[in-house]
This record gives sequence, structure tokens and C-alpha cells, in this order.
Amino acid sequence: MSPTGKRSDPYSAYRFKVEIEGIIAAGFTDVSGLTIETEVETIKEGGVNNYEYKLPKFTKYSNITLKRGLIDLKLWDWYQTVISGKFKRKSGTIYLLDHSRNKTLDYYDFYEAYPIKWEGPTFNAKNSTVASETLVLAHKHLIKAIK
Repeated sequence: MSPTGKRSDPYSAYRFKVEIEGIIAAGFTDVSGLTIETEVETIKEGGVNNYEYKLPKFTKYSNITLKRGLIDLKLWDWYQTVISGKFKRKSGTIYLLDHSRNKTLDYYDFYEAYPIKWEGPTFNAKNSTVASETLVLAHKHLIKAIK
């Protein structure tokens, strides 16, 4: 904290927005699945019993999960085209915004994505939290921006 008692941490009230094909699709409260993992193959050399070679095989990317109050109609329509089998893969960017939502702190580019799951809200009159919807995107490739 600063001497004035105000937090200087820009991540204290983070928000995300997603841009797909140059259009800001929606703001999100939760983004997960920004994971890249490289599988390895272990090879033992004959006569060398105390060492294994680990060689990279392939890299896989986790699905991206987006959560917000209500999914934007453009994203819903995109998922409907996937269901119909006439969809187009799209690339986009996930932006991490500061507490005022005016400054981009970080961003991730994803390529050749398409929605694979939609989860509707649970309605509960006794619960004070906002209902949220979830959209899951499969994608080919993910790059973290270097600032």
C-alpha cells in the first residue's frame, strides 16, 4: 500500500474483455484455461542406467473458459453456427484491464478458435449473486503478449 492508504496494485479489481476478429465481443469476470503444455518422450540409453533423455513430442493448448453475467448475442450466434456445422474459426485477444478498465495491463492472442460449450445460468431467487453464463472455446494456438 502507498502512504496514503490507497492500493497501487493494478490487479486489485481486474476485469477482462475479449476481442474476436477486431470486434469487442464482451467483458468477462472470469477467464481460465490459458494453459500450454508440452508432452515429452522419455528415452533410456542402453548401458546408461542413471539417466533418461526427455525429448519434446507435441504441445497442447487447454480450452479457454469465459464467464460473465450474460453472454453477448454475437457469441451466442457464433456458437449456433458451430451447432449447425457451418462455422468459421476465429482468432482473438483476451485483455486484462486495470481497476478503472481504461488501461490494458496484459493480453493473450488465441488463434483459430470456435465455441464448444455453453453453460446457462442457474436461477435462484434466494441467492443474491448475479447469474453468470459460461462459454468454452477450443483453439489451435495461444500467445502471451510481450510488453
